[in-house]
Amino acid sequence: MIVVAEDHDDIRYVVQRSLERAGHRVVAAADGVTALAAVREHRPDLVITDVDMPYMTGLELCRAIRADDDLRHIPVVVASGSLMPGDGLAENAGASATLLKPFLPAQLLALVAQLLPSRAASDGA
Repeated sequence: MIVVAEDHDDIRYVVQRSLERAGHRVVAAADGVTALAAVREHRPDLVITDVDMPYMTGLELCRAIRADDDLRHIPVVVASGSLMPGDGLAENAGASATLLKPFLPAQLLALVAQLLPSRAASDGA
């Protein structure tokens, strides 16, 4: 299962649908606080988060996940249109990978497959 945190409805929809079509279960959140609650509740295999969101940024979400002993193992992908290539902010927050916007669904799915190599989408991941 994957938690997606994205405050723009259209982007959240496209990311969620792309992942679901690839066989993943998705819990979508419109802000970082809601996403952190979903991560704590569902213990997902992966988190994909935007950076600029209300209430809690994606970088704050990533730091909160890394600070929690029960969650720190979960890979976090930071997807952002505001970070520059080579920018270390996401890495410094503990992100497993950065995906620069705009991105194609195929790029997203390739990154998810790379971060979850032991879980084929067909096994209900």
